[in-house]
Amino acid sequence: MAAPRLFERLRAMDWDPIHWLRLSARTLGKALTRLWGRDVMLYVGGVSFFSMLAIFPALAILIAGYSLLSDPGQAATEAESLSVLIPVGARDIFQQELIRLAHAPHVAMSTQSAFALLIGVYAAHRGFKAMLAGLSFIHEEENQRGFFAFNLMALFVLIATLVMMVAVSAIFFGLRIMGSAFDLRPLRGVSWLLSEWTWASLGMTAGMSLIYRWAMSRQPVDWRASMLGGASAAMLCLFASWATGLYVTQLANLGATYGSIATVVVFLIWLSWNVNAIFFGGALATEVELVIDANARPQLLTDQSGASPPGS
Repeated sequence: MAAPRLFERLRAMDWDPIHWLRLSARTLGKALTRLWGRDVMLYVGGVSFFSMLAIFPALAILIAGYSLLSDPGQAATEAESLSVLIPVGARDIFQQELIRLAHAPHVAMSTQSAFALLIGVYAAHRGFKAMLAGLSFIHEEENQRGFFAFNLMALFVLIATLVMMVAVSAIFFGLRIMGSAFDLRPLRGVSWLLSEWTWASLGMTAGMSLIYRWAMSRQPVDWRASMLGGASAAMLCLFASWATGLYVTQLANLGATYGSIATVVVFLIWLSWNVNAIFFGGALATEVELVIDANARPQLLTDQSGASPPGS
């Protein structure tokens, strides 16, 4: 019964390309309207601030943890390969911090990591709370979570994000290390598979899709809308890295204005653009879900009117 019903629904769909272009443009415009809401900028600023507060303690924890298993310099080298995702103007501050941590004494690193853990967990939890609050505001969630439920959800999303980042990084670095150590070249000619950009886009698409589906609202968001929002957020985040690099290297000489803190300013610009990309993905997922619900409602009424009465 499922296959014939699906076939009937496909036949009933409007395949006019003009209709789909208008629907896409209208949905995109409504998503941008949600993103440009008056109070969204407050959530963008909160997420950006706490993200910057959490990034460098996370680097200290990474180097200290890796030093227990291997050479911390190797961790800095591998982490530096991921810095290509950060625009050129902000990459210096990231690489300098990696070099400093890699050459710090082990005892100092262990002590520093204890404080970094407290600061990093606090900042990361607050950042995820601000992100979920912003997504809930964009989604216009009426049935808000309570205080404890909201904090537990933010903590769960934080832990799940860390686990996913570790898993994706382990697979990515594992493939690169195996390829270098054993001179494995089974994928010669498809270097994109071992690219940082590929794994970053796949990981962010999966992660943001899950967040949009399960954390943006108390009721699960339609999986098609969530995946479309996650893919859009991932593409926009990668575009933000490229656009920020182009802006600071070709269009604006921020060093002439901000002097020695120009790299920090670029880093904040990059963070804010990425947060806006994440919020846009949530806005797009919300609008797509509304379109799906609107299209499903007439079909549901048709199915109900054509159903056989009970006992017939």
